[in-house]
Amino acid sequence: MTLIVLALAVIAAACGEAGPLERVGEASSGWVTAVTVSTTTTPSVVIKVGNEGLIGAGDVLWANDDIGPASPSSDPRFAIATVWDRENGSRFVQSSRAEIAAALPTVRFPEAVPEDVRWVTSQLVFDPATGLLDVDTSAAFGLWTVEPYTVESGRLVVLRVGSAPDGVSAAKSDVVPIILSDGLSLGWTEAGLRYELFCRVTIPEPVCNAIVDSFVPLNGLLPT
Repeated sequence: MTLIVLALAVIAAACGEAGPLERVGEASSGWVTAVTVSTTTTPSVVIKVGNEGLIGAGDVLWANDDIGPASPSSDPRFAIATVWDRENGSRFVQSSRAEIAAALPTVRFPEAVPEDVRWVTSQLVFDPATGLLDVDTSAAFGLWTVEPYTVESGRLVVLRVGSAPDGVSAAKSDVVPIILSDGLSLGWTEAGLRYELFCRVTIPEPVCNAIVDSFVPLNGLLPT
């Protein structure tokens, strides 16, 4: 019970008055215009939840995968510094999934995403005063049905990842739901990191829970 209360407090603080979509996935710091190329095929449904379907995260376009080196340094400190060098006025710096996996070796990401998703944006988030990752939100991901940053309502899901509070078990905690006016936020901790998954109100709660259940190491979702 103590862990649930602690996680609830941390998630609530992370949401803030502006809500979970504030500045997450903003169009800044080296946005790749190549995402205007649309996908030509519809990915296959891999999980069915009621009338809704989930598809594989590897079947959608990761918009930032052409940013940075193809094989980032395995040293998290060097990987973080490399991304910070691209900073251009925003603490949200567009980053490839390989860079995020290198910077946060234990980070996890859903293997299954809503079937309407066609793009994923990904960023590392910094403390500008130090050039190090922000503790509360170290990485942010946006799952989009439309070309990113063109229509706000096209962003169905937002994932924030930050550092878990000291003393929290490395094992996955209970998932704590918070109902918001525009959707559902699910929060938990695992392997030293704190996760907040926000689903827009158009996504049924069982689907949002199924997304959480599909989380796997991001290292296992890297392009080959």
